[in-house]
Amino acid sequence: MSENTSMVPLASRIAALVHAHFDALPARNKPKIFADGSREWIPMTGIVAVKGKHTPSESLHCISVTSGAKCLPASQIPRCQGLVLHDCHAEILAIRAFNYWLLTECHAILTEEKSHIFKPNKTGETKHDFIPRSPFIRRRQQAENRANEAKPPVAWPPLEIQPDINFYMYCTCAPCGDASMELCMANQEDATPWEVNRPTNPNLADQGDLLEETLLDGRAHFSLLGVVRRKPARMDAESTRSKSCSDKLALRQVSSLLSCETSLLVAPTENAYLTGLILPEDEVSRTACDRSFGEKGRMEALAGRSWPETPAYDGSTTTYRFRPFEVLSVPAEEVDALWQFAKPKAGEARSLLPSEQPSDATAPKVAPKKSKPGNQADAGLVPFKDWPSILQPKACLHKHEDSQDQAQDGHTFHPIPEANTYEEFKRAGDDVTGPLRIRAKAIHDAKEVLKGWVSNSGDEGWGLDVLIDPKKRKR
Repeated sequence: MSENTSMVPLASRIAALVHAHFDALPARNKPKIFADGSREWIPMTGIVAVKGKHTPSESLHCISVTSGAKCLPASQIPRCQGLVLHDCHAEILAIRAFNYWLLTECHAILTEEKSHIFKPNKTGETKHDFIPRSPFIRRRQQAENRANEAKPPVAWPPLEIQPDINFYMYCTCAPCGDASMELCMANQEDATPWEVNRPTNPNLADQGDLLEETLLDGRAHFSLLGVVRRKPARMDAESTRSKSCSDKLALRQVSSLLSCETSLLVAPTENAYLTGLILPEDEVSRTACDRSFGEKGRMEALAGRSWPETPAYDGSTTTYRFRPFEVLSVPAEEVDALWQFAKPKAGEARSLLPSEQPSDATAPKVAPKKSKPGNQADAGLVPFKDWPSILQPKACLHKHEDSQDQAQDGHTFHPIPEANTYEEFKRAGDDVTGPLRIRAKAIHDAKEVLKGWVSNSGDEGWGLDVLIDPKKRKR
C-alpha cells in the first residue's frame, strides 16, 4: 500500500474498487440511459477482500459485483425446480457469487494438494508435507493441546479463511427493510404512521396463515421498527415471502457469509463473517443501522452466545456466534461522481427501475428457455450450481484424506453428505457435532430472536437431474 493510498479511507478505496469493476463490465450488463436523458436506476453491491488490513502490504481484491432489485412472488416458488433464483436483490446476489467463488478456491487448493500428494519423488516415495499457497484460504489450523476437552471435538470442515483476510460489503443504497425505514419516513410527504392491527394472542403466532400476516410489506407500517419484513414491491405486485436484505444480512451476522454448501468445506472462523457494511453517507441512518445490526439492537439477545454451546478448549476461534459488523460511510459527493445509476433524489427527473418496465409488470416469467443449463446457469448463481460445485472439491478432499492416516490437525473431518434432493442435502446428517446441524441450530435460534420469519419454502424437492435437458439440442 503506497503512502498516497494510505491517506484515503478504507471505505472510499473499497467503493472505488467496486465501481471500477462495475464500469469494466460490458454495456449489456448495465442499466440503460435513454435518448431523452432519463435512465434506469438500480442498486449495486460488491464484496471486497482486504488482505493485511492496515499493514504496508495491504491489498484489496474485488470478489463479486452484482446489481438487481427483483424477487419472485410466493406463488411461483414451487415452479422453479432449482433453476431460478428467488431473490435477485444485489446484496443477496453478491453473497451467492462470493460463495461460488469460494467453492472454486476450495477446488483449486485441494486439486493442488492432490496433484502433489500422488506425485512420487525421486526415491519413489509420496510426501504428505506439501502446503499449498493461497492468498485467501488454507488448511484449518488448530492448537495441539486438547487435554481439557470435555467432549469430542466438532468435526469442522478442513479449510478456513486466511487469518489476515477481512471481507467488506459495499452497497450503493441502504439495504431494504429495517435498516432503511427511517430513510423511507424522511421521504414521505405525510409521515403519519399507519394504523396496524396485529394479533394480541401469542398462541396465534404459530398458525401459518397468521404468520404470513406478521411478515410486513417492505415499506409499509413504518411505525413498526425492528421487525422482519418482506422485500418491497409495487402495490399491484403479487406478494413475496423473500425477506428484506436487512433481515438477511442480520442473519448472516450469526450464520457467516458461508452458504450451506460452502460451510461443508470452510470453517466458520471470525473472518468468515462480514467485517463491515459500507454505504453512501446519505444512505446511512445510524439509528436504523444500530437497531438492525448493532450489538445492542434487535439481536441483543444473541450477544455472547455461540454454537455449539460448549466452547472448544483448543484455542480455536471456529464457532458460530453473533458477530455484528460495523457500518461505514463514503462521502455522498464521492459516490455521486462514481455512480450514474443511483435512485433519483427529490426534485430530479423520474427514472425507471428495471422492474417497473411494462414488459415485467405482469406475472413474472419462471424458468424461461434462456435459463436452461448451459446458458444463464453459467453465471454460477442459480441454486443448482452450488450443489454440484461442491462435488469436485469433495472428490479431491476424499482422495487427499484417504492418503493419510488422519487429517493434518488430528481430526477426522465430517463427511460431505450424499443426498437425492436439495432438501435432503441441507438436512443431511444426524450427528449433533456435524457442521450442518450446528449451523442449522444457530440459524434457528437467530430467527427466533428476529421474530416473524416465515419460510420461503416450496422449491426444495429437486435433484441433480435438473441438469439433464430432456430436449435434444440442435447441432
